[in-house]
Amino acid sequence: MTSVTVWNEYRHERDSDTVAEIYPDGIHTVIADALDDAGFETRSATLDEPEHGLTEDVLEETDVLTWWGHAAHDEVSEEIVERVHQHVLDGMGLIVLHSGHYSKIFKRLMGTSCSLKWREAAERERLWVLEPSHPIADGIDEYIEIEDAEMYGERFDVPAPDTLVFASWFEGGELFRSGCCYRRGNGRVFYFRPGHETYPVYHNEAIQRVLANAVDWAAPGDGPQPTFGNYDPHEEIDLSDDRTVH
Repeated sequence: MTSVTVWNEYRHERDSDTVAEIYPDGIHTVIADALDDAGFETRSATLDEPEHGLTEDVLEETDVLTWWGHAAHDEVSEEIVERVHQHVLDGMGLIVLHSGHYSKIFKRLMGTSCSLKWREAAERERLWVLEPSHPIADGIDEYIEIEDAEMYGERFDVPAPDTLVFASWFEGGELFRSGCCYRRGNGRVFYFRPGHETYPVYHNEAIQRVLANAVDWAAPGDGPQPTFGNYDPHEEIDLSDDRTVH
């Protein structure tokens, strides 16, 4: 069974009555419950736990990590960022949600500012499926209608995705690349835009279906592990040449 760790900074839910009314037990609980119902083995971790809940043992047992952060990106330890980064390179899947685009780990993996335009106006979002045959879009209609959303607009300062699964149109007229797939090392990374804390986006069944599909896609496979460094030949060759500066 695929093991998922659902990470959330878990600050807005404790500081805002508006957010607490929508997510009384935290955004992470809603996501973890939905993924559990989809058949995954789930656990949660939050910013204020020791090592942000992302100990080496936890990450060793995690196939896919989901990441939601917003107000406290700077409080995430560089040591933990480096730890997560290495696990992604080694094959752990990572799903970065909404305002997690500014997280240290996503910026590290992208190598860019990950900046964008934004506006909070509870406007309609139409999340269009651009790649209907992609596994992350399995079971989704042509688009998902989100009644109240925070606008994210282009330009989104990220590398061109390997595959762009979703793009958003907003009531105010902006467009945004909302479902971006990447490979980093042996790991798969998916950025998924919807999910502002003051709107009940993660209660939406279609959004939950996308998250479950994304976990399936991002989970590590059973392919061969690459090897690096000095390498013995498969065939017999003359190894007597010593022209080297190493």
